[in-house]
Amino acid sequence: MAHLAPVQIVRKKRLMLPLPPPATPSAKSLLKALISLTKVVSSCGKPKACQSRNVSNIVRRVELLAALFEEIRESRSPIPPSAVVGFQELHRLVQRIYILLEECREMSVFWLLMEQEEYNQYFYELTQTFGSVLSSMPLELLDLSEEAMEQTLLVRAQVLRARLALNPVEVQLRENAINMLQMVERNEIPRLSQLGSLFNKLQLLNATDCETEIHRLEDISMQENRKDDEKTQHGIAGLISFVRYGKYVLHSADLDEVDDESSQVSSRNSRREGLDEVSTSRPGEDAAMVGPPVEFLCPITLDLMRDPVIVTTGQTYDRTSITRWIQEGHSTCPKTSQKLDRNKLISNHALKSLISQWCEDHDVPYENGTLKAGKKVAGIQHVHSTRVGLGAMRLTATFLIEKLATGNVYVQKHVARELHLLSKSGADGRISIAEAGGVPLLLPLLSSSDAKTQEHAITTLLNLSLVKENSKKIVAAGSLERIIEVLKSGHTMEARENAAATLFSISVSDEFKVEIGSTFGAIPSLITLLRDGSMQRGKKDAVTALFNLAVYHGNKAKIIKAGAVPLLVVHLSDQSSSIAETCAAVLTLLATSPDAIDAIHNAASISEFLPLLRNGSPKGRENLASILLSMCLSGDQKVIDDIFLHLKDIVPILHSLLLSGTPRAKRKAASLLKLLSSLNPAEVKRCFSGVRLTAH
Repeated sequence: MAHLAPVQIVRKKRLMLPLPPPATPSAKSLLKALISLTKVVSSCGKPKACQSRNVSNIVRRVELLAALFEEIRESRSPIPPSAVVGFQELHRLVQRIYILLEECREMSVFWLLMEQEEYNQYFYELTQTFGSVLSSMPLELLDLSEEAMEQTLLVRAQVLRARLALNPVEVQLRENAINMLQMVERNEIPRLSQLGSLFNKLQLLNATDCETEIHRLEDISMQENRKDDEKTQHGIAGLISFVRYGKYVLHSADLDEVDDESSQVSSRNSRREGLDEVSTSRPGEDAAMVGPPVEFLCPITLDLMRDPVIVTTGQTYDRTSITRWIQEGHSTCPKTSQKLDRNKLISNHALKSLISQWCEDHDVPYENGTLKAGKKVAGIQHVHSTRVGLGAMRLTATFLIEKLATGNVYVQKHVARELHLLSKSGADGRISIAEAGGVPLLLPLLSSSDAKTQEHAITTLLNLSLVKENSKKIVAAGSLERIIEVLKSGHTMEARENAAATLFSISVSDEFKVEIGSTFGAIPSLITLLRDGSMQRGKKDAVTALFNLAVYHGNKAKIIKAGAVPLLVVHLSDQSSSIAETCAAVLTLLATSPDAIDAIHNAASISEFLPLLRNGSPKGRENLASILLSMCLSGDQKVIDDIFLHLKDIVPILHSLLLSGTPRAKRKAASLLKLLSSLNPAEVKRCFSGVRLTAH
């Protein structure tokens, strides 16, 4: 292991090195920089609970050399070149010591506790390097007082004599932590006194300390995503869940003091497992500080995919993740809840190539489609079992639900926030909340007069609904009317849009399409949000929910009667291609109804469809061709006359679709041309001949 290992630990926030040595250092300038750097090291705060002995030892030795540097700087005697070289080495060494000290000060205390062998090794190697540099210093050539010489020789003897040894107090503390984690794994509730003692020794003294610890563990987890080490990932996830449980149980009173605004929890950014929060890369940025593009992450684990595969529902997952999902007994797609064919996993070679290229551009190790495994660290693997995280989540959910059931309005507001955060942590957290009986207790909060309480409640239900079994519980609890009420008149646009997203999520299941469509106000409220929504996400959720509902034939007349068609036609020109495509898809479903044909034609003439049919996205052109075909098949003479009025423009576009459209677009274009030819063969032939001449 190289002695630079601590410097290579990457954090989201880079350290600024204090007082770098001059580019062309003189002896005096080096000594001045060394003295300043020594003072900075002396002022470094000690870590809260772990590595305190190592930190104290190395800081004390650096401080003892401060007198040496001061005396040499004040001396009038010339400094030999060999000593200048030694001072340069000392400056680089003390810089590395400073980085390691700051690393320990800002690092997760649980990580330091579990990884104590690793950090002990870092300190030991720096100490050995310290001894080597001091041994090479020509002390006899320096004009040193007897006291300074003795002190320097003492430091040199100490560092050369140092041995690699663990702190028995920290070893015992880790053993206590592991025992408690194993209790959680067995679904046993730790004694409050034991849990409090552990958190006190780790200096996690209040809810804010615990929040900081969780964020630090999450940062480490993001860094570890680049390594093929599932045990480490599971270990970190277990620790995060355990700290969250400790925060709620030990410091629940502190939660009432937390300013909800200062929590900076955005309902919008936290939806769907937080994927919207992952930043995309930009050229020249450090990959360690910039997350990979969202589409490169597996929806199950949020890890960079090593072997992306497409399942029968069209979704892409990492092969290892989806295989494990299936082996655990799941038979539906994690994102769509549709039935999976477990034997059909198709390699996504194009995406795999893009991921490989991104890794190469950002110096992320990637070899033969597999991320190179980093060095396995023994400490964190003491808690590698996924059952630790699951057990902690269950205990946390049970505690919060009990508090929600018995707390006053002010307490309920903060518990709703914590449930919202827990529901972001993945499927296990969502299942735990529902199993603890959270759904019925969240429903009254949808009618809260407090905007934040309402937002947290509806967003938690949204996250819960991503699990199919939870959707059944949400509907069974009679929640649709309350969700629709939030959709209609929620306090904030975020709450209204998240209500639409919840209906969209629930309506994925065919069994609920009828019930949602039959619930008073559901369809009109979605249409209103499509018109008035302030954010593209809200409009997209509204129109996607309408699409899901329109799949059931019995809902089509309701959607048409509610006035959706003119608004859908208007949004065909939306700047967001996904919204425009989905609106076209909804119109395609509705166009089987004569009432819809009449409404579509009244909303826009055929001439207004032509630019979209000519220049839209492939999927959009496909749907528009399908809509035109349905309009012709309707037999409405006004529509047919309008189509023939623009035939000279329509035929070239259909010809283009025949050549370069999607397979479905080609079929629709061919059917439409055949139908038009049957109605007026001479006119179609004349237009088609013109197309061929132009092409020739």
